[in-house]
Amino acid sequence: MSKRILIVEDDDAHRHTLTRHLSRSGWSVTASENAERALGAFSAAQPDIVLTDIRMPGMSGLELLDRLRENVETPVIVMTAFGEMQPAIDAMKKGAFDFLIKPLDLDRLEEVIERCWVEIVLASRRANGAGPSSGERPAIGSLVGGDPRMVEIYKVIGAIAHTRTPVLIRGETGTGKELIARIIHYNSPRAGEPFLAINCTAVPENLLESELFGHVKGSFTGAVADRKGRFELAASGTIFLDEIGDTEPAFQAKLLRVLQEREFYPVGSEQPRQTHARVVAATHRPIEQMIEEGTFREDLYFRLRVVEITIPPLRERRGDIPLLARHILGKVGEELGRELRMSDDVQAELLTYDWPGNVRELENALTRAAVLARSSSLSIEHLSLGRQPESAVPEYDAESLEAVERAHVQHVLTRMGGNKSRAAQALKISRPRLDRIIEKHRLVV
Repeated sequence: MSKRILIVEDDDAHRHTLTRHLSRSGWSVTASENAERALGAFSAAQPDIVLTDIRMPGMSGLELLDRLRENVETPVIVMTAFGEMQPAIDAMKKGAFDFLIKPLDLDRLEEVIERCWVEIVLASRRANGAGPSSGERPAIGSLVGGDPRMVEIYKVIGAIAHTRTPVLIRGETGTGKELIARIIHYNSPRAGEPFLAINCTAVPENLLESELFGHVKGSFTGAVADRKGRFELAASGTIFLDEIGDTEPAFQAKLLRVLQEREFYPVGSEQPRQTHARVVAATHRPIEQMIEEGTFREDLYFRLRVVEITIPPLRERRGDIPLLARHILGKVGEELGRELRMSDDVQAELLTYDWPGNVRELENALTRAAVLARSSSLSIEHLSLGRQPESAVPEYDAESLEAVERAHVQHVLTRMGGNKSRAAQALKISRPRLDRIIEKHRLVV
């Protein structure tokens, strides 16, 4: 199936940020600066989803929604500024899929778009009897490495893929926990069912229960219609709960019931619903210590870790670094349209660095180096590894506030291994603002 989205936003900076972000997430994006142009572009774009602002010069987002509803059933997600709740509620009454509050949290935006896409896929499957394309399914070959501990992980995946056994995946940030979860799913008999991932830290605690279990109309302010949660949408597929260690005990108790009884209650409902979804959870937190401190339920821990997979950090399997580097450069080279190779001193530098951001940091570093090189050969000057200690202060040779901003944000991005969510938290700014700074200064991520 296609993955096309139409963005309708009159603010140039916001429109460009959304276009860039969603394009990187695999969407084919058509962007319009007003509703009138969006209507004109609709037939040619044939979007699967429309993302529109409400307040715009000329035709409003609500009017656009009305016009679209006259002819098509394309899901519409609306954006509104904080304090403009009534227009958002009106949009839901008119049939909008969901609404988001500005300034947008890009992680939250992706969560909503993913949920919308899942409903589109399920509707298509019901209509056509077709499953997801094989191109969406990562094979065991997506994992790279010959370290004995990685080989053992391959064996475990092969042994458990056909079961419905809960799995707990442990490992540092950037080691590839979600990739492991996807490979388990797509090598299982339930590969034709949805794989739904949710980052438990990306959803506010008061909304996490609704995201997973759904809610009924009127159960809380803003619940203007019944909404299916991830467990219902997953059917007999897989739910991946990333960063499960960051959840609160009250939520953990409800998740425990799901694992024990295979049922859940939507928020505000007195009628339980059944689930046949497999649960795969992941965390980088020290769960045993949290159990001793009383911040994580021991009974849930044992329910989740029927099978436990621990991914070693990259610094503990340095022999895999050359293999990973060549694999990454092969993918990046395809995107850039040129064959990429690294010099011996680049490989030596990769082998001596400790990689606190693990495989994700390695991928970011090599991608950045390939872009900077602008040729097929990567040399040592193209690498920019965050060897400074956490407390190090970057040196600025700047004559303006903008130069200081550029240098500092680039330093933090490098130190965080290119992870924009962590960088935004360290800088104490929102993700959309960080994206605007990156775009303004053309920073390397």
